[in-house]
Order: sequence, then structure tokens, then C-alpha cells
Amino acid sequence: MMQFSCLIRKLLFMHPPENLLSDWRQRALQLQTEIRKAVVGLDDPVHKVIVAIFARGHVMLEGDVGVGKTTLLRTVAHTLGGAYERIEGTIDLLPNDLIYHTYIDTDGKPRVDPGPLLKHGDALSIFFFNEVNRARPQVHSLLLRVMAERSVSAFNRTYSFPHLQVFADRNRVEKEETFEMPSAARDRFLMELRIELPDDPELRTALMFDPRFHYVDELIAQLEAGVVPYREIDTAARLIQEQVRASAALQRYALSLWQATWKPGDFGVRLDDVDMEELIAAGASARGMSMLLRAARVQAWLEGRNYLIPEDLQSLFHEVVGHRIFLKPVYELQREQLIPRLTQAILDRVAAP
Repeated sequence: MMQFSCLIRKLLFMHPPENLLSDWRQRALQLQTEIRKAVVGLDDPVHKVIVAIFARGHVMLEGDVGVGKTTLLRTVAHTLGGAYERIEGTIDLLPNDLIYHTYIDTDGKPRVDPGPLLKHGDALSIFFFNEVNRARPQVHSLLLRVMAERSVSAFNRTYSFPHLQVFADRNRVEKEETFEMPSAARDRFLMELRIELPDDPELRTALMFDPRFHYVDELIAQLEAGVVPYREIDTAARLIQEQVRASAALQRYALSLWQATWKPGDFGVRLDDVDMEELIAAGASARGMSMLLRAARVQAWLEGRNYLIPEDLQSLFHEVVGHRIFLKPVYELQREQLIPRLTQAILDRVAAP
């Protein structure tokens, strides 16, 4: 930590913070442009993934099969220059399967090789857990530790992944033999991001008929690698949080949004056919609102500002806060329909400065 602080002071002495952040912003926008060359029709999700990268947060991806989630993450890893690993959630997956792999070699001897978490050491940048709800809670527990601490213990030592970001998705169609992550666990994700097929007929036609989209490996290989070096992102992320300011009025607005997630009725929020007194079990956590402000600062920076405005919070409110609002059991089964309506109603009713 002391070495990192010395590095920051040296950088600030040589280059003022505003110049450093301006340079980093240009690289971030170049990163976004490069990703969009391979991932078409997903401009908003790509932008929010960039926000998550510089906010240093993990992301739960929501979407049907074959909408481009894996291509998106492989492209992100390539353009960051870091290692990418993916694991499939299955009912028989064990926590140790993420750490090591045991097998019998050709000589009939037992062997132990590093699993997906350990294979690349501290070069691991993007870890994708596909169909996380097919894995058992014991696996979820290990994943949550990796997300929270960016480390794991194995073979009598601790392995660190300082540059790691975890992405996961859930199987939303087949519910047999699935284990949903509890709400408290989902709170560890910075945002839950919806990935959907583009509506534009021309883009859909291109995805079907343009041969370059049929060969994903070649498509990604043509992109510039290491546009934003993954080992340097923490430096930029810290500067963004330190340099982007929040006015007193903006802070009051954020606090009102937070209060509205707990007591929406106090702000005049009403939903048709919903008893507002029986809707909310718990609102957003302190960690969740802190993450909203963290992501909003990145959004402001990407827009070329060193101060927050209400639109920065509003543009990320659904993705960052929605999964952190807990409904009472009578309404929980309607969650997918109610939460978007609720978060939008909160934004509509809470007065912005």
C-alpha cells in the first residue's frame, strides 16, 4: 500500500490530476470504441461495462442464451490485455473445482493442475461464471469471497487477484436443479445489467449473414490488445473517486433516493394494484448506495466532467439499485415486473436539484 501511495504521489507531481484523468478518459473512450467493433447493437451495455471496469465493480449479466454475453466479456479481456477464464455452473460443481483440477496422467499417476482461478495468477482480469444459479451455495460462498477480497486460500497460501473483475449470469429459462443466489449475495455485484438482442433489423441481419460475426476468435484477434492496460486501471479508478466532486445539493439528492428505496410512500411513490405499505421488506444497503456514487463518478468522468449532476445517478439507478431493493414475500414473485416500475417511480418522484 505504501508503494502504491508513493506511485500516486509521483504521478501527481509529474502530471496534474486533471491531465492524467483526461488522458485516461481518452483511453477509456478508445476502449469503448474498440469493443463496439466486435459487439454490435449493445452500445448501452458496453458503456455500462466500461463504467463497471473503472468503478472496480463486479457485474451480473441478465439475458437469454446467445445474445453475446461471452463475446462481450472475451472482447473486454482482450482489449484490457488481461487473462480471461470462464466456468460453467453445474449441480455437481465443487468449490475446489475453481481452484484446482485433479486427474490421472498418461503414466497412471495422479496430477494436480491449477484451476481457472489460479491458472493465470495475478494476470487474471475477467472471470465469467456462466449459469451461476446452477452451482450449489457452497460454490457461491467461494465466489463471493473472491469477489469481496480478490483472493483465495489454497495449498497453505493465499493467492491474490488484484485486477480481477467477476461477471456472472443466471439461467432464466430452465429452473430445474438451480440454486438462486440470495439477495444479500447479489448485493456484492455493482450492477445487474440486461443484455438483449438489438431491435435494429439491419444489425440483426448482419449478425445472421455477415461472416465476420461467425468466427469470434478471428473477430476478437483483429482488435487492439491492451488499449487500457488492466494493471493500471486501479490507479485511474482511485483518481476518479478522488477528483470527481459531489455538491451538497447532489449529496442531499442521493440521500433522498436512498430513503425512497426504504419508504417510497413518503415521497408520493405509488404503483397501480400494489399496497405500498406491504411492498418493501428492505431498501438499498449502505454499500449499494456507495457503489451508486462510485459508478456515478465514473459516468461523470466519461462525460468529461469533474463534478456530479443528477443525471449521473439517474442513468445507473436501475442497474445498481434495483437488485438491492428487497420485496415482501407476497410481491417477490412479481419482482421482475415491479422493480423496474418502482425504481422509475422513485426517479420520477424524488425532486432533483
